Amino acid sequence: MGKRVAVVLAGCGVFDGSEIHEASAVLVHLSRGGASVKIFAPNIEQMHVVDHLKGAPTEEKRNVLVESARLARGDIQDLAQLNVKELDAVIIPGGFGVAKNLCSWAVEGKDCSVNEQVKSTLQAFHSEGKPIGLCCISPVLAAKVFPGCEVTVGHDQDERSPDVPETACAISQLGCKHVCKNVSESHVDEKNKIVTTCAFMCKAPIHEIFDGVGAMVQDVLKLA
Repeated sequence: MGKRVAVVLAGCGVFDGSEIHEASAVLVHLSRGGASVKIFAPNIEQMHVVDHLKGAPTEEKRNVLVESARLARGDIQDLAQLNVKELDAVIIPGGFGVAKNLCSWAVEGKDCSVNEQVKSTLQAFHSEGKPIGLCCISPVLAAKVFPGCEVTVGHDQDERSPDVPETACAISQLGCKHVCKNVSESHVDEKNKIVTTCAFMCKAPIHEIFDGVGAMVQDVLKLA
């Protein structure tokens, strides 16, 4: 029987929601791995809405669940409805929506707070010994919720990853271990069953990011 995996989204679009290519890669690799998927998002207002053509915030208001439904092709549920007993693993793609809507990392860094539903979801999977997959900026959620865990947001000596050193430093300041990995690799924290990969934290060709997300998904399914 295929593994049952929850995918939690944070909106639709790299600058204010879930990164679309990462979300798609997660779903493709889960399908290839024979998993059944349920998609969720919190029913909350976005921090703000960004015009992705101009790269600037607008006055518009949008809802995270409604926007995430675009990526889910309408087949999505409120995160409040997630039942960890019915699932084997959870994966959260990256995108600025993770740092703006699922937590406040975008404005507060390591001093951020995590959305209570997101926090309780991660804690529920962790307490059940079920794996958690995170990519791009979403590993900071684990750093906030699980002190002492191991994650990667990339390789801080790679000139293609200019944002990694600052983020890795903040993760270390939270008492977690940052492990340097290349874009095509994932890191497995065996103790906590947390699997991470850097994805678009590295300015790499999209096929390399796709492969790295695949490595993360495969490791999640092995642990499930």
